[in-house]
Amino acid sequence: QVQLVESGGGLVQAGGSLRLSCTASGRTFSSTVMGWFRQAVGKEREFVAAIVRSGGSTHYADPVKGRFTISRDSAKNTVYLQMNVLKPEDTAVYYCAVYTKGWIIPTEASSYDYWGQGTQVAVSS
Repeated sequence: QVQLVESGGGLVQAGGSLRLSCTASGRTFSSTVMGWFRQAVGKEREFVAAIVRSGGSTHYADPVKGRFTISRDSAKNTVYLQMNVLKPEDTAVYYCAVYTKGWIIPTEASSYDYWGQGTQVAVSS
């Protein structure tokens, strides 16, 4: 089992920045990929970004490329999502997730094995 705890959400004006954190505990050695998803009201959960725990390869969804940066601190079992130039359409609950079955980054939520409780991000116009 892997437990995930997110933090760092909040309310920010458009153009502002936030940094989300996700700390893993438990069987963290099995966490080959750590990712971020988001779910806005009335919409399906969508992929945002992910990083391979060993090597640091990353993948981003097109809407956040150039604005969001995912990084990891392996010693702390923590992954970060730096979000810059935030837009109202970035408003959502952001979830941290872990994939344990390989080293290729999946973008489907159903592929991920463990999830955090989510943290709210609200961007005002």
